[in-house]
Amino acid sequence: MESGADLKRVRIEIESRDKYGIMWLAGIRQLDLTQHCLKTFAECDRPKVDRRLKRQTLLLPADSPPVAWYLCALPIPWDWSRNAHLAFEYAPGASWDGDALVPGLGVRLANAQPITGWGEHSIPSDAPLRHAHLYRTCRNWQFGWWLRQHRIVPDSPSQAARVGTEGSPSGQLTFD
Repeated sequence: MESGADLKRVRIEIESRDKYGIMWLAGIRQLDLTQHCLKTFAECDRPKVDRRLKRQTLLLPADSPPVAWYLCALPIPWDWSRNAHLAFEYAPGASWDGDALVPGLGVRLANAQPITGWGEHSIPSDAPLRHAHLYRTCRNWQFGWWLRQHRIVPDSPSQAARVGTEGSPSGQLTFD
């Protein structure tokens, strides 16, 4: 029997119909848009996800939820078009059942809902790294830009330090 606290928690059930070499879940609290892949979500909660399990269920905390959650899984053999991605957010009472962008990874959410409508178009035309292939095609980075435009997510202290020193040699602060 579930307690009252468990009824408020996000429940994510993952069904792997393909084999994955990498699988992770990040609860996003800060962004670093000078990085791509998982590093885009600088400060994040990282519950344990086991890529080898066919089925797994995770209960995520309801107290102080992150701005959003992001599930990423890379298949074996790796193929960019088969990478699984699902962004979602805490939504008490909501539920959802579907695929994480691709048919190989099924997901069922309770007390959460997917975040849709993001993609390469979410990257501003004047974003400094927009034309770099590794950034522009990174779905994590695309979602990071969507979050920047639609949610209040602070920059990580490391991004603020890099942005503040871009003009100085080797990225170090200099004193004249």
